[in-house]
Amino acid sequence: MAKYEKGVSVKEIARERIVILLRAAKENRASPEVSARYVSLARAVSMKQRVRFTKEQRRSFCRRCGAYFVPGENLSVRVFRGRVIYTCKSCGAVYRFPLSGKQTPCDDSEDMKYECEKRRVKL
Repeated sequence: MAKYEKGVSVKEIARERIVILLRAAKENRASPEVSARYVSLARAVSMKQRVRFTKEQRRSFCRRCGAYFVPGENLSVRVFRGRVIYTCKSCGAVYRFPLSGKQTPCDDSEDMKYECEKRRVKL
């Protein structure tokens, strides 16, 4: 048995299947049980072949209950102190992601001005 075979690798096939399964979950988001099943299959393929999800793929489903996120139905999205906060309404899991790019929290509110001044004094 050869250690290396030419052609498409198993990991590349796994990545394609993950994309197909997550696309099917997105198309069937009206039915939460079906979309959760597609997400669980995609996760199983990912773990079996040790293929990582992309950032967009990771943020599209709940890692705790497996629900495909539909903002407004089973997902609450908030922005707070330079972070985007996802709250799964199915299981209550909370995910926090930093905002991309350089953000300054200083705006016109008095609380934020006070925080910025406090930070500037420490520097």
